[in-house]
Amino acid sequence: MHNYIFALGLGFIAGLRTFTAPAAICWAARMDRLALNGTPFSFMGSKIAVVIFTLLALSEYVGDLLPKTPNRTDPGPLVARIISGGFCGVCIFASLHQSWIIGALFGGAGAVIGAFAGYHVRKALVETLKVKDAIIAIPEDLVAIGLAYLLIF
Repeated sequence: MHNYIFALGLGFIAGLRTFTAPAAICWAARMDRLALNGTPFSFMGSKIAVVIFTLLALSEYVGDLLPKTPNRTDPGPLVARIISGGFCGVCIFASLHQSWIIGALFGGAGAVIGAFAGYHVRKALVETLKVKDAIIAIPEDLVAIGLAYLLIF
């Protein structure tokens, strides 16, 4: 059951921030929290993957603050989040020698849930609190990072 929650949770994180979830997978694999050795995804535990996905995640936090950044629920960003969440689910299930398809479905479903939940909660908070979007975006980044940390450890 843990693997389903792990895949759904990392998918949810991908729905909030596309690259935070795969960065978490990289860190988990690198720190031997996720056994990807011997799978086609062992590269996710390499130093280069950790650096690349961490930099992508950090760039996304900055990019999210830009006014012209599209909504996460627009088709392009939503598909990217589903792919990211699905990939994370595949990595989790591959590490347990279980069905990649089930992992992809749970991760992708989590991404859809995270994308729409995050969008609506953020929009409601901005309107209710009458603050700039960035005031909510930064705590949302911290929520994504915190959830990733909780799932890995």
